[in-house]
Amino acid sequence: MKRFRHKNSMLLLIAALFVVLAGCGGNSHGAANGAAGQTGGGTNARSEDTASASGNAKKPVHITWWHSMSGAGEKAINELVSDFNASQSDIEVEAVFQGKYDESLNKLKASLGSNSGPDLIQVYEIGSKFMIDSKAITPVQQFIDADGYDLSQLEPNIIRYYTIGGKLNAMPFNTSNPILYYNKDAFKAAGLDPENPPKTFEEYEAAAKALSKDGKPGAAIAIYGWFMEQLFANQNAEYVNNGNGREGAATESLLASEAGVQTLEWWKKMVDEKVVANLGRNTEDTNAAFAAGQVAMTLDSTASLRNIVEMVGDKFEVGTGFLPRPASAKEGGVIVGGASLYIMNNKPEEQQKAAWEFIKYVASPEAQAKWSVNTGYFPITKAAYDQQVLKDNMAKYPQFQTAVDQLHASAASTATSGAVMGVFPEARQIVEGAIEEALNGQKAPQQALEDAAKQITDKIGQYNATVK
Repeated sequence: MKRFRHKNSMLLLIAALFVVLAGCGGNSHGAANGAAGQTGGGTNARSEDTASASGNAKKPVHITWWHSMSGAGEKAINELVSDFNASQSDIEVEAVFQGKYDESLNKLKASLGSNSGPDLIQVYEIGSKFMIDSKAITPVQQFIDADGYDLSQLEPNIIRYYTIGGKLNAMPFNTSNPILYYNKDAFKAAGLDPENPPKTFEEYEAAAKALSKDGKPGAAIAIYGWFMEQLFANQNAEYVNNGNGREGAATESLLASEAGVQTLEWWKKMVDEKVVANLGRNTEDTNAAFAAGQVAMTLDSTASLRNIVEMVGDKFEVGTGFLPRPASAKEGGVIVGGASLYIMNNKPEEQQKAAWEFIKYVASPEAQAKWSVNTGYFPITKAAYDQQVLKDNMAKYPQFQTAVDQLHASAASTATSGAVMGVFPEARQIVEGAIEEALNGQKAPQQALEDAAKQITDKIGQYNATVK
């Protein structure tokens, strides 16, 4: 295994730059940007000492896993760890909550050059480029090749996101995509077909108008950069150049392309017509308005599904549909969101191998089914859907089938594989600022996007200069 070099000045320069760049990346966007409501402190999921009373038994290899799940997500993580530790006596995993994704990644950057960091870390999808460029990880592809691990058992549309440079750098863990949520009862009352949700921008706008009454908007869309990324992919449009940053390092933002301008003009037109409400950047605020029956359509992550259904209760029936796209866009799909697991390379080979063994356990059908049921994230393993516990959950929450179907229907392309750039956390913030400027009438959509694209391109250039 490659070992991390303590005096690698280039790596430290990257880390220093990204502490600044990611520092403004903290959002309250719910489950798609980490677990919803990540406010709790961490708890350790460490098993009791497995050594025998005589003290002669070999002690297990201890590995530390940094994660960013709180609430139900943290509880599910602790159960996974507890189950794994109880299943064998060679490895002991300790799960440690490190705050939201941005906080955890900043802590990792601060630990680079020392042995104080974790053996294994959960990093959100937009941190992928930094993790690769850091040279601080052992790509899981090395373990896959050495083990002969069968990747065909995993969801291909999920694996595509994390396969960069021809290899899988991290194992997907918690995965989601955005879907349309709608109030079936309100659809009926408005004369709309409750079994036929809008599939295009044009149909969404028409439905929003039909659902609006007494000057109150019929729908709401939160200002979330992730939605813009997804709406690009759903038009099969790339977000950055050089094959979305997958055929070579991205050097330019394509935010102000036809796909971006068309999307933001559609969005602003509906806000101006008062048929779509602008409730700000926090998806939880928009979800609360939907659950209260104040609006009848919204967009959010699949990981929010169970929470939304439970918030609604028996007030109305929740329907789900694919993310809409312009009628002129004939193909496209969604990008997976969430996070993956990276093995750090500054730890002894024994600990890296132990981390890999735990990753294989987490990716198993049984573990993935349990994880999905407890959190609402997708299983990354296809056979998880054969587990009875997941079958029962799908029967209880049939709306989740929409998310599965949308994942499988997404075309395979560089656009739907997702953009790769080292400044993604900050880029997402810049995009949200541009959306706000357009919706609030401060700038025309095209101008707002052009200005934001220039800022992002400049940031990409600064980043790229540190990794040459």
